[in-house]
Amino acid sequence: TAIFTTNALTVDLARRVVRVDNREVQLTPTEYDLLKLLVIYAGKVVTHPQILRQIWGPGHENNAHMLRVNMSNLRRKIEVDPTRPNYIITEPGVGYRLRTD
Repeated sequence: TAIFTTNALTVDLARRVVRVDNREVQLTPTEYDLLKLLVIYAGKVVTHPQILRQIWGPGHENNAHMLRVNMSNLRRKIEVDPTRPNYIITEPGVGYRLRTD
């Protein structure tokens, strides 16, 4: 489906619109691409190298700092408390997972 919803987060993939509590959230193209990738694999762990390759292209697999910075910015925009994320869960040493419950 083109619309993903979990709790207060809604991602309309067809229209590139992200809402939290019915409030539209402005994301950078990179933040949106990160969220979209997590939506596509919702509930599954997406590894750091996989994310880096898909978002920034081959040769960026070791640029974990760039990924952390963008993920932090994304969390600040969609999470109620970015220090205790409800949607984007970190799988330490592995990657990230978008919670679906």
